[in-house]
Amino acid sequence: MGRFIAGCDRRQQLFLPDCVDDYVAEDSPVRIVDVFVDELDLSALGFADAAATGRPGYHPAMLLKLYIYGYLNQVQSSRRLEREAGRNVELMWLTGKLAPDFKTIADFRRDHGAAIQAACRRFVLLCRNLGLIAGGTVAVDGSRMRAVNARDKNFTAVTIRRRMEQVDASIQRYLGMLDTADRQDGEAAELRTTRLTTRLGELRRQMRELEAMEQAVAASPDRQISLTDPDARAMASAGTGTGQVGYNLQAAVDTDSHIIVAHEVINLGHDRTSLANMSEQARAATGADALTVLADRGYFSGPEILACEAAGITPICPKPLTSGAKADGRWGKQDFVYVPENDTYRCPAGETMTRRFSNIEHGMTLHAYATPACRYRCGVKANCTTSIERRIKRWEHEEVIEAMQARLDRMPSAMRVRRRTVEHVFGTLKDWMGRSHFKTRTLRNVRTEMSLHILAYNIKRAIALVGVPGLMAAMQA
Repeated sequence: MGRFIAGCDRRQQLFLPDCVDDYVAEDSPVRIVDVFVDELDLSALGFADAAATGRPGYHPAMLLKLYIYGYLNQVQSSRRLEREAGRNVELMWLTGKLAPDFKTIADFRRDHGAAIQAACRRFVLLCRNLGLIAGGTVAVDGSRMRAVNARDKNFTAVTIRRRMEQVDASIQRYLGMLDTADRQDGEAAELRTTRLTTRLGELRRQMRELEAMEQAVAASPDRQISLTDPDARAMASAGTGTGQVGYNLQAAVDTDSHIIVAHEVINLGHDRTSLANMSEQARAATGADALTVLADRGYFSGPEILACEAAGITPICPKPLTSGAKADGRWGKQDFVYVPENDTYRCPAGETMTRRFSNIEHGMTLHAYATPACRYRCGVKANCTTSIERRIKRWEHEEVIEAMQARLDRMPSAMRVRRRTVEHVFGTLKDWMGRSHFKTRTLRNVRTEMSLHILAYNIKRAIALVGVPGLMAAMQA
């Protein structure tokens, strides 16, 4: 073989180590999993105790260790975990050489969802006690995660209408081809007619199914039906034609340690109603009395920001620029100055706009301001409005939005901090999860699966910060 490194003979007798522990390195992450689970009070977290009768089952600690190790090493499938338990030396060390069948492994994850999520929160508490979570500032963001549901198995009113148009166009095309075949003679024409007739029958059957699905979608609460995973929903994205059927992962990440302090999986395609909820979860997880939350424009909502302020949380979220007047080259609302002393607005032409009336829109009380100068003596009206007069609407709690904008002006790097804190977390998780992302179905099971991914991520992050020996010593203290 020349100067290549030579391996040993397969039939050579070896003096193996005295115990399995000698095969596992002292700084192996598997030791973290073992110590962490052993220190948990499994009964308090909600894991089931041993059955009083019947055949003894596997201890929940062993199955939890098996799952955490699997998610740490990108082995999420119960069948793959069953194979690894019989051939992986680290897993043999971790489980005491027990190898449960895949059904037992899958049932454990399905039956102990709340307890697994509690174990994930317990690790965040451990990181807080270690001082790894600063607790002063967190970044909140959401990301769409692909579910076990193809786009063709998701139905909305728009997609059904589009598919019905496609089927109708195909029916008309086949009818024309059938007319052409009827004018021809011979065996080939008869075979072609038979094939076209069969295809027309299939298309008509598809049209009847779509009509029935259209009625079912109209009767559903959110006007949407997914056949494979009933809880998955169509999630739009910025790119044209790049939407997917899945879930929306909400995460709050500590800006100092990049540890995920709180998370939640929802099936809403937007983030507008999640800011206050995620902020309160993050404050409870970090234990901080004063918490600053960084979020992008997708979270902007007046009631949500007001709820954060009422809870003692400081949100920083830029306001979306949705002014139609500004897009057309006219003055936007930001060009009008509010004068709090006399509750008026000063327009760019210097005129005073007083409050005219109030109304309620989307549950929010809005005050409308205007000036009679628009009708009689304004020389720059073309730069302002195409209507008879310009009206400015102000929310009754608009001062909360103005205070938040002032904070954002004093912290111009806030959105860069948010982006570098939370967005790489989603990229890392999606890379670990693989192409199909979730393996389970329904919102309840998906939340459990996501908690295992978050727990694995936080363990790796804590190891990177303090190392395996330091983390083990802290857990055993």
